[in-house]
Amino acid sequence: MISVERFAMSARGGGFGRTQPSTPNSQPFSWPVRVYYEDTDSGGVVYYANYLKFLERARTEWLRALGFGQGELAARDGVVFVVRSLSIEYLRPSSFDDSLRVTVELVKVGASLMVVAQRVICDEEVRVSAEVKLACVDRAAFRPVRIPRTIVTRIGTTA
Repeated sequence: MISVERFAMSARGGGFGRTQPSTPNSQPFSWPVRVYYEDTDSGGVVYYANYLKFLERARTEWLRALGFGQGELAARDGVVFVVRSLSIEYLRPSSFDDSLRVTVELVKVGASLMVVAQRVICDEEVRVSAEVKLACVDRAAFRPVRIPRTIVTRIGTTA
């Protein structure tokens, strides 16, 4: 498990800096995002709230790459992941037509809570860094429940 302290701001790079692999020989999951005109504000840069959408898409695709579609989890296991809290730093602006890479890296997993570190990168420069706490909740009652064992096993950590 990687401690949150390892994601402290570096003096030069800001944000969570370079993250360590969450499991042996693993790399952070990466999802490409192109900035469209609709993503920008009147100043021509990505509107800050749109980064949340980019982060969400990457987390969804991360789970899908692990073999867990969110619709399938809801239907089969009766669970959904919800954002419990989010800490985000906007380090540099992104503009129309930028090609971004959004990463997801597991920091910690507990019985019903997962913490992931995410970065939005353009040309190897970190533009945004975030730490997201995801709660696993019962789809009907929206009460915390254990993360399904199949997910915990797949990400290589025990709850």
